[in-house]
Amino acid sequence: MPSGTLTAVATTDSTADSHASSARVQRHLAFGWWSLLAWLTVGVGLEALHGFKLGWYLDVGYEMRRLMLTLGHAHGTLLALVNIAAGLTLRGTSLTPPKFGSTALIWSGVLLPLGFILGGLAVHDGDPGLGVLLVPVGGLLLLIGVGTFARMVGRSR
Repeated sequence: MPSGTLTAVATTDSTADSHASSARVQRHLAFGWWSLLAWLTVGVGLEALHGFKLGWYLDVGYEMRRLMLTLGHAHGTLLALVNIAAGLTLRGTSLTPPKFGSTALIWSGVLLPLGFILGGLAVHDGDPGLGVLLVPVGGLLLLIGVGTFARMVGRSR
């Protein structure tokens, strides 16, 4: 094969990697910022429930509900910021994470806080509802996603 052909193939592979990286940057940033808006809105809603002294949220028998909703808001907000940081990390480097790690990080930002919220909406005798089963799945995806990014950045030295 002529060397020009090999160069063209290498350039095409590099262009494909650059496009995939750019798409992942955009995906993490868009998800992060929209998710941040959504979870901050949930936080304002929780403050309103508190401000209007709604018994559904504040009564002594609903402590688990209040805890689960607060945990959902806090985890959702934090994971939105983690996704923004992931997007900025990718933008500031030429690194491309494996697709599964990138996807796992985004899905953790959905499942982990959603599990807390759903678990808090249907509390049974002081125990969270079945929605809380999404929390360990989201936590596992978070570990995979963060581990993937940490490994990727650690290898770039």
